[in-house]
Amino acid sequence: MVDWIFHILLGQAVAIGAVLALVGLLGVKPNGYLVLSFASIELALLVQLAVSVGIVLAGQQAAVSTVEFFGYLFVALLLPLAGLAWALAEPTRWSTVVLGFAGLTIAVMLVRMQQIWTGIPFGG
Repeated sequence: MVDWIFHILLGQAVAIGAVLALVGLLGVKPNGYLVLSFASIELALLVQLAVSVGIVLAGQQAAVSTVEFFGYLFVALLLPLAGLAWALAEPTRWSTVVLGFAGLTIAVMLVRMQQIWTGIPFGG
């Protein structure tokens, strides 16, 4: 896992997740801008997937478990799809909140992925 990609993705997931959760709690229904901002997390996760596959094919492995790392990455890739499906099926303020919490959940998963890859606790 490339460190600078991790930090960009983490900042993106936290920022977008927090904003979506906040505006959802304030009553904003999902609109094109909110959905696109959330979809950008999926795009960034796809970049992370491509880079991670390339790194593993080049011979590097996660310090803890490469299989577990990819398990977290694949589940993280499913969260935006599920959140977007919910937002499109039920465009209420609560679906915006769901998108926000999905973004924050992805941020937590990214931290765990970094721990698995490096073998070092976050901030350690």
